[in-house]
Amino acid sequence: MEEVTERVANLAINDTHKKNRIQVSNTKKPLFFYVNLAKRYMQQHEEVELSALGMAIATVVTVAEILKNNGLAVEKRILTSTVDMRDEARGRPIQKAKVEIILVKSGQFDELMAAAAEEREVAPEVEDQS
Repeated sequence: MEEVTERVANLAINDTHKKNRIQVSNTKKPLFFYVNLAKRYMQQHEEVELSALGMAIATVVTVAEILKNNGLAVEKRILTSTVDMRDEARGRPIQKAKVEIILVKSGQFDELMAAAAEEREVAPEVEDQS
């Protein structure tokens, strides 16, 4: 988790991009990288925008559902659209589905995150005793 925090702190984010947007890929990072990153963004910005194209849409929906089902986030808005792109292999225009899911911190977010942090501190002590 500290590694994720360091990566978020060290990200060079262009002014043209929103600071609380996560563009999800289904090939670059594991699912829980995005879940943990979204938690960090919500701690910093109160809300997070998850965005994906094409096949990565399933990953974005899964990340959002994990956060909602764990009581950490509430849906604010879901936007769908189609984006015109160029097929690199064939050089012709194609359309890709796009989804943006905006989540806001739930009322219990801070206490759930504090409980999780406390649990991580206790876990090494329990392992040391066994």
